Amino acid sequence: MSIPKRILNHLEKNKIKYDIIAHKTVYTAFDLANTTKSKLSDIAKTLLIKADSRYVLVVVPAHYKLDFAKVKKVLKAKKVEIAKEGIMKSKFKVKPGAITPFGTLHKTEVVIDNALKKTGKMVIGAGSFVESLRMKVKDLADLEEAKFAAIGARAQAPGVPKRPKTKKKSK
Repeated sequence: MSIPKRILNHLEKNKIKYDIIAHKTVYTAFDLANTTKSKLSDIAKTLLIKADSRYVLVVVPAHYKLDFAKVKKVLKAKKVEIAKEGIMKSKFKVKPGAITPFGTLHKTEVVIDNALKKTGKMVIGAGSFVESLRMKVKDLADLEEAKFAAIGARAQAPGVPKRPKTKKKSK
């Protein structure tokens, strides 16, 4: 499954520069980083969340997890949760895991984590499990009139034990 034409047309129409990155089939941002030999900080994952009764696309670096308390505050919502897979299929017409950060195509707002500003260019999922896009963070933000906010927190790397807190020795 290649990148849908409507996404490429959307980018072309708006004169957004991008590169298509072909790769083996991947389903996670972590696998995408490994497959493309990219840093996790250069991979952006898009999540569809439900904030009260509305849906919002949030974009965070792959090595971050979503901080629901921060998202609630930014969106001024009482309840925030990851959208159900059925909603992705029925309302957004995408397979779970293939959501794109193009809010204008999904008719929803976009919030990008501040940490991605440091990246410059990011690799994003674009509706395909075998192709991704590399584009400027600023271009996505401008195109989608996205809001930047601190909505993520650095996640513990998979398989890496947490470092125990050490007590200071008293003399």
